[in-house]
Amino acid sequence: MGWGIAQVIASRGMNVLLNDTNPLALERGLGQLKKALERLVKKDSMLPDDAAATLGRIHTSHNGLESVRGADFIIEAVAEDEALKKEVFRKLDRATRVETILASNTSSISITRLASVTSKPHRVVGMHFMHPAPVVPLVELAKGMHTSQQTYEAARSLAESLGKSVCVSQDRPGFLVYRLLMPLVNEAFFLLSENVGSAEDIDRSMRLGTNMQLGPLRMADNIGLDTCLSIMRTLHSQFADSKYRPCPLLVQYVDAGLLGAKSGRGVFQHDAGSGGDKQHASQPHLNLTMMPNNKMPNNQFHQHNNN
Repeated sequence: MGWGIAQVIASRGMNVLLNDTNPLALERGLGQLKKALERLVKKDSMLPDDAAATLGRIHTSHNGLESVRGADFIIEAVAEDEALKKEVFRKLDRATRVETILASNTSSISITRLASVTSKPHRVVGMHFMHPAPVVPLVELAKGMHTSQQTYEAARSLAESLGKSVCVSQDRPGFLVYRLLMPLVNEAFFLLSENVGSAEDIDRSMRLGTNMQLGPLRMADNIGLDTCLSIMRTLHSQFADSKYRPCPLLVQYVDAGLLGAKSGRGVFQHDAGSGGDKQHASQPHLNLTMMPNNKMPNNQFHQHNNN
């Protein structure tokens, strides 16, 4: 997700520093970014010089957070795990100036709780870019209990300068978009596990019946099934309502390493390294409930462990 946000910002003429503790993750991200820019050039959606300039504004670092000390605005985009995000915010709090705004790209975790581990909770804000960030025109903003109006206005101004429309949510689990979307995705997995319909028909029913661009299962593959599961678990734990109980089949896919486009296989088969842009279902979806003893044949899927 981070590379997509970096692409959006750099394409608007701003310098971006991508920071990750894993140099291989940075290399993969830059590779995806280069491919995305090449596709835009091939489709005549971007001039070659503009693509080169965009790439030239993106710099990388994997040597801790010293490189972010002079940053004015930081967007955290690590995995949807509260403990991990809090640790990142503790480190960012120590590494940055008091004026620096710390935004989180979280799609479900409390901004107030993330801000509580910093010494400047008034400078923390939720700034959720939709996936894929270069394509989807919406950014969802969320204010924590201590988020200042100045911080909120700065985040909104940045989002709008990137050509994004903005919606604003109170600091509640799932905010607006994923509190609506994830129960739909979860229910689609229940339909799949109960053999109410095939994966293709479940998606077709929503695409053609409600004019969704993607069906819920293919959308879940693009987002990442592990991310979908994390969000459902957050909703379930925070609201203590059984309607947010994660579907066991969704849990099983994640346990099996079938995470969607990022791993090459989820509900559908994906082109390796496509990041969800090129996908196909030449092999039928893998319904784990139909397999004896829940054992998967070794040649049925490609598993890739993302750090």
